Amino acid sequence: MSWFESLVLGLVQGLTEFLPVSSSAHLRLTAAFSGWKDPGAAFTAITQIGTEAAVLIYFRKDIGRIISAWFRSLSDKTMRRDHDAQMGWLVIVGSIPIGVLGVTLKDQIEGPFRDLRITATMLIVVGVVIGIADRLAARDETGGRHRAPKQRKTLENLGVKDGLIFGLCQACALIPGVSRSGATISGGLFMGYKREAAARYSFLLAIPAVLASGLFEVKDSVGSGDVDWGPTLFATVIAFASGYAVIAWFMKWISNKSFMPFVWYRVALGIVIIALVTAGALSPHAAESAS
Repeated sequence: MSWFESLVLGLVQGLTEFLPVSSSAHLRLTAAFSGWKDPGAAFTAITQIGTEAAVLIYFRKDIGRIISAWFRSLSDKTMRRDHDAQMGWLVIVGSIPIGVLGVTLKDQIEGPFRDLRITATMLIVVGVVIGIADRLAARDETGGRHRAPKQRKTLENLGVKDGLIFGLCQACALIPGVSRSGATISGGLFMGYKREAAARYSFLLAIPAVLASGLFEVKDSVGSGDVDWGPTLFATVIAFASGYAVIAWFMKWISNKSFMPFVWYRVALGIVIIALVTAGALSPHAAESAS
């Protein structure tokens, strides 16, 4: 992998990780359209450490409170009713599905799931799902001619059942084209949560899974020669910087904007990919992974 490729792919990772468009799909597609080798699942997992570092810094106050309250709840039973302590447990509970499925489906994630036909299908299908969830949320928020606005849930209402459902939605993002934020936020909207609440929990929930996946790939890749460490670490730094800017923008956007621009973009991109693959202009299978 060249330094220019790492710059571009790092930017793509940072710009798309938190938007409901699938960063893994865009890394795969950027390489395919540019004629580069597929950066591979290991590159994706490692550069995601950069974007999660951005989450840690952006939500540092929330994370600090949650960790502090969670540790105190281990020895102080009265603290177990504290919302921040409960959030700590709920992030752990919500991380179970992706942890189990990530290990179980590791070979599929690194192989068959990277087929561009699957990616394109997921872009379209999940795009439609996000669009439906967005319309339902908008209807509740604005009401109608004969219907008053409906109060949506906040993170104060989050329990174990909803936490697990969020976690199952996040696990769907193991398939390129789904989008971690798209799946979890739309799942939250279907369950009746406010946009900001669903997004905040989505970002917090991603921290253990993404860091664990990235560190696991680091451990497996050290000394193996499968990762070109210089460009990969450079891409990780670029992903951190661009990812932080996107979080700040996106958290403001979702407070009063529709997800429909992302929906139309996903559907259009999916259709273009299917057309190119069908016409033989684009191979559905990854080229040999970059190293």
